[in-house]
Amino acid sequence: MAKLIINEKNKKGHINAEIYGHFSEHLGRCIYEGLYVGENSEIPNVNGMRKDVVDALKEMKIPVLRWPGGCFADEYHWKDGIGPKETRKKMINTHWGGVVEDNSFGTHEFFELCEQLGCKTYVNGNVGSGTVQEMSEWVEYITFEGVSPMADLRKENGHEKPWKIDYFGVGNENWGCGGNMTPEYYGNLYRRFQTYVRQYNKENKVQKICCGANVADYAWTEDVLKTCFAHPSNPASHGNMDGLSLHYYVHPGGWDKKGSATQFDTATWYKTLERADYMDELITRHGAIMDQYDPDKKIGMMVDEWGCWFDVEPGTNPGFLYQQNTMRDALVAGHTLNIFNRHCDRVKMACIAQMVNVLQSVILTEGPKMVLTPTYHVFHMYKNHQDAELLDSFIEGNGLVGEGECQVPHVSESVSVDAQGYVNVTLSNLSVSEDMPMEISFNELNPSSVEASILTGAMNAHNTFEDPECVKECQFIDFKAEDGKIVFTIPACSVISFRVK
Repeated sequence: MAKLIINEKNKKGHINAEIYGHFSEHLGRCIYEGLYVGENSEIPNVNGMRKDVVDALKEMKIPVLRWPGGCFADEYHWKDGIGPKETRKKMINTHWGGVVEDNSFGTHEFFELCEQLGCKTYVNGNVGSGTVQEMSEWVEYITFEGVSPMADLRKENGHEKPWKIDYFGVGNENWGCGGNMTPEYYGNLYRRFQTYVRQYNKENKVQKICCGANVADYAWTEDVLKTCFAHPSNPASHGNMDGLSLHYYVHPGGWDKKGSATQFDTATWYKTLERADYMDELITRHGAIMDQYDPDKKIGMMVDEWGCWFDVEPGTNPGFLYQQNTMRDALVAGHTLNIFNRHCDRVKMACIAQMVNVLQSVILTEGPKMVLTPTYHVFHMYKNHQDAELLDSFIEGNGLVGEGECQVPHVSESVSVDAQGYVNVTLSNLSVSEDMPMEISFNELNPSSVEASILTGAMNAHNTFEDPECVKECQFIDFKAEDGKIVFTIPACSVISFRVK
C-alpha cells in the first residue's frame, strides 16, 4: 500500500487559476465551427458563439483564453478583422490547411467570447510580419478610453468602452514560424516592441509575455534573458517582462512518427507518459536559468502550448490537426497538471493546445453535435485547484511502472487547500494494468466531509458522436474515511479527485 502524506499546515505556494488556461488559434475547426458559428447559424448561439460549447467551458471554469495563435499570430494583421464583416479582407491561411480565412472572427468577437466565458484575455501580437506601430495601435484600440484615432475607430465599430487585456504576448515561436530569429535578435526586438505595449489603464495592468524556448532549448532561454536584462542585478529590467513562454508537445514516436491517437499498445502508452513526465525536467532546468535573472520569481513561466500531438484522424485535412482523445490523453493531462501545481512558484500560466477540434482538445464538434473528451473531464475534476494554495505532500511507497527504459511514477499527485477550507487531492494512476491500494494521511485534519469523483476506462477508450459518454467523470464512493485517514484503491488507468474538509 502507498501512503499519501499531507502536511496541511505547510503551504508551498499559490496555484494561479491561469495554469488551467486554454488556447484557440485560427487553425482547422477550432474557432470556425468549434467556437464561432455566426449569428445566423441554426446551431444555438449567442452573438455567434456556440451556446453548448460556451456553457461546457464555463462549467469547466476556464480561467484564461489565448488568441489568435500560435503560428497564425505572426501573420495576423488585426485591422483585417474589424469593421463590417462583408468588407473584411479574405486571406489564405498558409500555415494551416491552405483554406480561406474570412476574418469574420476578430478582435470584437474574441472579447465577446471571453465576456461570455467570464475568463481573462491573452492576446498574442504579431512580431514576425508586423510592425511596432501595428502592435501599439492594437493595444490602443482595445484598451484606451480617451480621445485617440484607435479609440475613435473602436467606437465607430460599435464598442464605446475599452476592453481589458490581461496578458499580451510579444510574438510567438519567434525561433521558428514566428520569424526564424536568433535569441539575441528576438531579445532586442522584444525590448523594442514591448515598449509600445502601453499601460493605458494603470488599474488594469497588461502583463507582457516574452517568447521563450521550444522544449529543451536552454540556450534560447539564457540568451533572450541576457539580452532583455541589462544586468541580472538590475531590478528595473523586471518591469519589461511579466512572463516567459515555454512550448512542449508530447510525441511518443518523435516529430515525424507521432502515431495514432487511438490505436496504440502498452509500450506506446508508457512512452507517451514518459514524455509527458519530461515536463518536470523542462520546468526545473528552464526555471534554474530564470532564477539567475529573476531570483524573486517575479516573472512567470507561461507554458502556453502543451499537450499531445498525434497523427490526424484518417480522412481529415492534415493541416487541421484534428485528433481523437483517449484515456491516454486524460492521464497526460492529469499528470501534467499535477506537475504544474507542484511548480506553482514559477509556473504562472499554462494553455493546453487546443480548446476545440484541434490536437488535445477538451471539446469536439460535428455540426450541431458536441462531445466532451476525457481531457475535458480531467480539467473539470481539477478546477478546485484554481487559486488554491499548494500543500506539502509526498507519496510513500510509490514505485515506478513501465516497459523497458520507459518508467514513470505509478501514481502522480498534487494537493491544495482552497479559500473555503477544502483540501483538494488529485491522483493519476499511470499504470495500464496495476491498481494501487492507497491511504491518505493528514497531519492534523480529521476528515468530516469527503467527496470524490473518478475517470477511468480502457487505455484507448474515447468518446464519439455515436457514443459520447463512453468515458465520463463519475462519483467515486469506494473509500473509507476514519481515524483521520482515507483508505481506497485507485484503479489502473484512472484519475481521481478528492475534496475533503
